[in-house]
Amino acid sequence: MTALKENQTTRRRAPGMSPERRREMIIQTAIPLITEYGSAVTTAKIARAAGIGEGTIFRVFADKDELLQACIAEALSPEHAIRELGAIDVSQPLPDRLAEAAEALQAHMDRLGAIIGSLGHGGGKHPGTVRGAGREESTIRIRAALAELLEPDKAALRRPPEQIAALFLGLLFTHPRTQDEPELTPQELVEVFLYGAASGVAK
Repeated sequence: MTALKENQTTRRRAPGMSPERRREMIIQTAIPLITEYGSAVTTAKIARAAGIGEGTIFRVFADKDELLQACIAEALSPEHAIRELGAIDVSQPLPDRLAEAAEALQAHMDRLGAIIGSLGHGGGKHPGTVRGAGREESTIRIRAALAELLEPDKAALRRPPEQIAALFLGLLFTHPRTQDEPELTPQELVEVFLYGAASGVAK
């Protein structure tokens, strides 16, 4: 009977987790909470959402401010967006590839904007990667991943894939929004980018 109880206890016990993996898990749990509550979110709330004790957080983060900085850095990181771009099937037609890319990149920017915005007035110390070289490096890497998606159609493009990728990113992240018109869907944005604003005009 004792052995049976020991076996049940063993099965219920969560597997060991490295400090790096635990840190990543806490960050992923904290990001949506920070987006909702901003810097007012407590480490106790984050710990409850992660299913861990609050003390566990402070075994991998010196304090709450370090955790907030790590969450901003994670939101800024292009890794997730680059993985999604790399997973797009390059055998698809170019418009479909670009529409998928637009969806992935808009989600990346929405996530970044949400967490930066929620912490913008929190008074915490933001890491230097939020602006300057970190953001520039992120943009360069995303542009390179997007250029790879364009490479199969290189012969049909008017400019090199790298330049087309830069132009597409510029349109994607800066296209104007008006109050009386709905925001362009990724498919509509791609159509305007590839075929221009005029409709039915003979070349």
